[in-house]
Amino acid sequence: MIKPIKNKKQYQEYLKQAYELMQLAVKSNSVESDKLELLSILIEQYEKVNYPVAPPHPIDAILFRLDQMNMKKSELSKILGTRSRTSEILKGKRKLSLAMIRKLNTELNIPAEVLIKEYEMNNASY
Repeated sequence: MIKPIKNKKQYQEYLKQAYELMQLAVKSNSVESDKLELLSILIEQYEKVNYPVAPPHPIDAILFRLDQMNMKKSELSKILGTRSRTSEILKGKRKLSLAMIRKLNTELNIPAEVLIKEYEMNNASY
């Protein structure tokens, strides 16, 4: 019987069970696939509470998305304005404006909550 995860031992056991089910390549709409789905939900919830992941630095998020999209840093100028402005942002000498955040959100599909995160300037090594 599947129960909510209340400790690390249960968490480890559910991870093991989920891994074993994934190795079986279970058929959808089967008892095994339902069990895998339930285990996944419980594991995800436990991890959200016990192993939270902080959102990335806004500049890291931008660079990561560029890499994912096979774009060059120079192509950011089309979104952020001039090359010098883009360079200043990537070097941490200038912060993102609201208009830039909106464009990055729309054109690169970076979540706005990541882009509006407070960060220190001049600490970037990009």
